[in-house]
Amino acid sequence: MSAVKENEIASCIRNTIGGYLNDLDGEKPGNIYSMVIQSVEKPLIEVAIQHTQGNQTQAAELLGINRNTLRQKMKQYQIK
Repeated sequence: MSAVKENEIASCIRNTIGGYLNDLDGEKPGNIYSMVIQSVEKPLIEVAIQHTQGNQTQAAELLGINRNTLRQKMKQYQIK
């Protein structure tokens, strides 16, 4: 991935989390780490599966994870 795209993704995350924290208006945030990971991980896997036309081996390679890990995550997020 190009450095430009990485910076765009990082900037988007910074802006979104910063806005989320500002919108709390003094309330204590919950488990932000889990919230962000779950919010990003499911659509990331869905896009990879769609991009590879359902080929889990290719999707796992694209994501840089083991195919068994991908299958576990697909089950966790109920992705078919």
